[in-house]
Amino acid sequence: MQQLNEHDAGFWATDSASSNANLTLLHIYDQSTAPSGRVRFKDILAHIESRLDRLPRFRQKLLRVPLELDFPYWVDDQEFSLDYHVRHIALPQPGDWRQFCIQASRLHARALDLGRPLWELYVIEGLDCFLDLPVGSFAVVLKVHTSMTPAIQAHEITALLHDLSAQPNTPAPQTPWFPDSPPSSRELLSRAWLHALLQPWRSTPLLGRVLAPASNLLTELSTAKDAQEMTRFNSVVSPYRVFDTRRFNEAEFEAIQALVDGTCLDDAVLAVCSGGLRRYLALQAELPDQTLTVAVSASDATLATHSPQTASDKTQLLDLHTDKEDAMVRLAAIQAQQAVAQRPFRVEGGRGPKVPPAHCTLTHVPGPHAPLYLRGARMTYFSAILPIADGMGLSYAVTCYDGKVVISFASCHEQLPDPEVFAQCLRDSFQEYLALATVAA
Repeated sequence: MQQLNEHDAGFWATDSASSNANLTLLHIYDQSTAPSGRVRFKDILAHIESRLDRLPRFRQKLLRVPLELDFPYWVDDQEFSLDYHVRHIALPQPGDWRQFCIQASRLHARALDLGRPLWELYVIEGLDCFLDLPVGSFAVVLKVHTSMTPAIQAHEITALLHDLSAQPNTPAPQTPWFPDSPPSSRELLSRAWLHALLQPWRSTPLLGRVLAPASNLLTELSTAKDAQEMTRFNSVVSPYRVFDTRRFNEAEFEAIQALVDGTCLDDAVLAVCSGGLRRYLALQAELPDQTLTVAVSASDATLATHSPQTASDKTQLLDLHTDKEDAMVRLAAIQAQQAVAQRPFRVEGGRGPKVPPAHCTLTHVPGPHAPLYLRGARMTYFSAILPIADGMGLSYAVTCYDGKVVISFASCHEQLPDPEVFAQCLRDSFQEYLALATVAA
């Protein structure tokens, strides 16, 4: 029985009707590589069931402590049903990319049932009008709550669900699973009393709710103080999500890196995202005179790093240098700031104001280095949709797979009613840098 810590419990406790802490992983497959040329839903269901022993958290739910005197615990779900968590749907005709983005956004926006294991998986068929994929391709959309990810990293989930060969292994006989009985309310209260005695300084969910109004007031004051720097993405979000993505060749990003000495892939990605955001806000006549900032989350498997210090599970605040019109000057400025210690970006349990505030977030979601297969179907695309929240309504997810760099963005419909325009701005920013790289070569 494992207890949530204060930080992870904050993501769980602050879910609301308009904002939740879902992380959605998107996988698209070419099933023509499967031995029979087709992958059936029942095959995927059996495949997932055969690997549940490797993902024990997938059979566990959160158990609240009475009166919320302590943080909840992960316990076995006595009524776990795989059929509830794995679902089968199809895109309407013609099954193009825009329809897929809309469907993925809707699935991502739906809150998970906090009384069940915090994940859902959707097998989506009907992807028949994708330019670079054959008819009959399908997608697997896996949604997990971020309170789960400290125990199960996103790249670990992807690795466990896939094989390195197009020849699928025969699922091993399932070991019978018998869920452990949950603790009694008396035991939970005893543990809460012991924690309060040994760690009197630790906050509780109940205390967090009491202090929430004060935190909200501080947030409003912080926002008002920096109002001259805020954008449309730093306001209250709605429950409706938008998502889109652009894929780029990794080799072309390497050419962009060569524009400025010492530039790594992270720098080039930041420069492209900065240019895209600058272009979009300029089209709306909303580009601030001062530079915008981004909260960048790094991990042990980040795309590239300048030093071991940045290769840790920390989030740092970086300038996007959107105030610089010249693309080369912007890239050089982004590269230069990586060499110095950056300002920390803290989120205390998901509550209260962000110190210091950022205009958007960017997270590197580690992807597989080798081609992966699901029941023989080759994975051709991998990306992610990240959560957004009030005051932080734009998030970038960056993944690398199969020689491609994928930049995905998510926002709410009210803040970004035209995601296709934002996606084009991102593409135009990349093309601007690629043209400079071509001239330099």
